[in-house]
Amino acid sequence: MSKQAIVFGGSGFLGSHVADALSDDGHKVTVFDQKPSPYLRADQTMILGDILDTKMVWKAIKGQDIIYHFAGMADLDQSADKPLETVSQNIMGTVHLLDAAVEFKVKRFVFASTIYVYSSLGGFYRCSKQAAELFIEEYNNRFELDFTVLRYGSLYGTRANEGNAIRRLLYQGLNNEKIVYPGTGDEVREYINVKDAARLSVDILAPEYKNQHLVLTGHHPMKSRKMLEMIREMLNPEISLEFSTSSNNYHYLLTPYSFTPKIGSKLVSNLYIDMGQGLLDCLQEIYQDSDKSEKIS
Repeated sequence: MSKQAIVFGGSGFLGSHVADALSDDGHKVTVFDQKPSPYLRADQTMILGDILDTKMVWKAIKGQDIIYHFAGMADLDQSADKPLETVSQNIMGTVHLLDAAVEFKVKRFVFASTIYVYSSLGGFYRCSKQAAELFIEEYNNRFELDFTVLRYGSLYGTRANEGNAIRRLLYQGLNNEKIVYPGTGDEVREYINVKDAARLSVDILAPEYKNQHLVLTGHHPMKSRKMLEMIREMLNPEISLEFSTSSNNYHYLLTPYSFTPKIGSKLVSNLYIDMGQGLLDCLQEIYQDSDKSEKIS
């Protein structure tokens, strides 16, 4: 059944893919973001605005059935240097949306969280996501606002910007003779293609995922070193790999999990994009973007 869905942060990497997946599923989609979406489809509506602008947020949410909240500070390292901005956007911004959702009787509030909520790492970014989840749960207790919290893992894929780790590494591989990785290479991640994550982000609208916390990560744990070797093999065996041994207090090595009483169920799909094919798609996009830039200059 077609519903009205608004995607806050819908011009970005994950948000734009979720907006497309919602449209493909037959929903009427509105994208709300501070910047115009370069991926906006003819069957989608665009609203330019700020989630901290209460009047604009309420006007946008009126008449909507579903809210997807991807807006705010999404870069862990950037948040480490901007605690006040992180609190303002990730906590206060979330509460603005929650208030409007209650007022206009939204049927589902879908929140983009992170697997770092399980960790003692992640700095201010993790703190902001933990706090936002608590507010969402309390709005459910107090106002019976139905929600689904999606705790995303390591995303990669098309439409990513320089803030995405995989895209940065692919760009280095295409344009330099070496790839510098900020770690030892022993870090373990479960990479998930953004298109798979987007499809699952729409599947969770099913009734059984109401008021649930779900983990969306890849199928296969992979060491960063192996992923880098895949990139080198795809591009040029002569590319050198350099690893930084400097410690990072914000990122985890093997797992984000530390003991916590609130456990989320992991949601996976039988059909998923192979990482090799996903990396090739990213490389093709970066190459095309670079080619366009050269023609313009």
